[in-house]
Amino acid sequence: MSSVAEQPEPPVEPYRPGRWIALAVLVLAVLLVAVDATVLGLATPFLSEDLEPTGTQLLWIGDVYSFVIAGLLVSMGSLGDRIGRKKLLLCGATAFGAVSVLNAYAHTPEMMIVARALLGVAGATLMPSTLALIRNLFHDPRERSFAIGIWGAMASAGAAVGPVVGGFLLEHFWWGSVFLINLPVMAVLVVVGVKLIPESKNPAPGPWDLPSVVLSLVGMIGVVYAIKEMAAHGVGWASALVGVAGLLALVWFVRRQFRLTAPLLDMRLFHHRGFSGAVLADLLTILGLSGLVFFLSQFLQLVQGRGPLEAGFAELPAAVGAVTAGLLAGTVARRYTVRVVVSGGLGAIGLALATVAAVHRDTDYPLIGALLLVVGVGAGFAFTVTSDVILSSVPKEHAGSASAVSETAYELGAALGIALLGSIVTHSYQSFTAPEGTPPAVSSAAHESLGGAVESSHLLPAHEAAGLVSAAQDAFVDGLHVASVVGAVVLMATAVAAWFLLRGQELEEGIAHE
Repeated sequence: MSSVAEQPEPPVEPYRPGRWIALAVLVLAVLLVAVDATVLGLATPFLSEDLEPTGTQLLWIGDVYSFVIAGLLVSMGSLGDRIGRKKLLLCGATAFGAVSVLNAYAHTPEMMIVARALLGVAGATLMPSTLALIRNLFHDPRERSFAIGIWGAMASAGAAVGPVVGGFLLEHFWWGSVFLINLPVMAVLVVVGVKLIPESKNPAPGPWDLPSVVLSLVGMIGVVYAIKEMAAHGVGWASALVGVAGLLALVWFVRRQFRLTAPLLDMRLFHHRGFSGAVLADLLTILGLSGLVFFLSQFLQLVQGRGPLEAGFAELPAAVGAVTAGLLAGTVARRYTVRVVVSGGLGAIGLALATVAAVHRDTDYPLIGALLLVVGVGAGFAFTVTSDVILSSVPKEHAGSASAVSETAYELGAALGIALLGSIVTHSYQSFTAPEGTPPAVSSAAHESLGGAVESSHLLPAHEAAGLVSAAQDAFVDGLHVASVVGAVVLMATAVAAWFLLRGQELEEGIAHE
């Protein structure tokens, strides 16, 4: 590994005072960024009633945050390597808190879209900075593995905690409160971070290449946007052109990195088999997993009739499993090897996804809860160990760029998963036949989405409404079954690929596994 050649750290470094307090603040920031990506979904009905956005504006309000984060992660990771990760983190945290206020008090759809985009810029500074700073806080490999486990657990738990936090706030306060919860945490991060977080950066970084920043931003946003558009509306000329433009920008970006003496992203990192294998495992795992989480949330609410808060609590086993497995992952990987833990975690998620094909409208919660727990455990093991591999397999001066690649794989995998698996669910769903006599306008609205079917059914007499909703729910569950099987195949294939790509990979440099 490239990190083997690094000079050993001074012996006092592993015992930096306050490192665990600093870690606690860092992971709180990660938790908030992850929560912020999911919490808006619950607030959308309230926001729509207040701001009255058009359908297109509503889509941009929901998507622009993840678009901007995906487009800027690599650039911000590289910027942190150059100007200092602590400096970037504290500036980003201050901006995240300030822009959260702008989001909370937005009074027009246009203002909300801009505010969400700015929040994405700030969020892009936080995710790679926090993981890279852990490398600088914890020089002892075993301590670092445990710290990364905590970081990974919080990142994984955010998606499950978001609906619970959002549901509670929306039942007691107005929709802007889901953004204002960011303020106290970011304030603590800045105050504690100034005192306890050490600065770290690449000692010889070279200039920050702005053309590469633009190419990365245009490429990632173009690809992610095209995928989401095609999933929602099918393949069209506009989305296809945007996707092709995004791919060309990314190809240009890669070619440019090879020519630069100080690239924004050192493409030689991918020559390391462990690094490439871990990144690929992250991307494909999220691809298979995100579709399940996204559509299972709809299943719990629109098929089984749970409220937002109840559905949020129903998804908590995934967070519990992720947190528990994340804390144990480093120890288990050292005992049973990296590839056993990662492949085993991916295989467990694949089996859980395959079992979703047996879920129906009246399935009791214990089975659903057990499936979510298995998914959480598998994800906790896989993500924590791959994050550790990504950080430990590159020189520490590239920690920010490596962390950004890991996060970009996560964002791109989520977009691909919801888009590809979503298109399967949507195609299956839209093929259902509305009961005879259903008015064309109601039938058209019902075929748009399951939520549309529930809403439009209110215009019909009770017995006709029940028939329409029942047919729509059956079609949605059928689509969920097909998508879960496809997701299971993806996860199983990824488990096999990880077994070969992570062969010989170790968490602790120079020390053989038992």
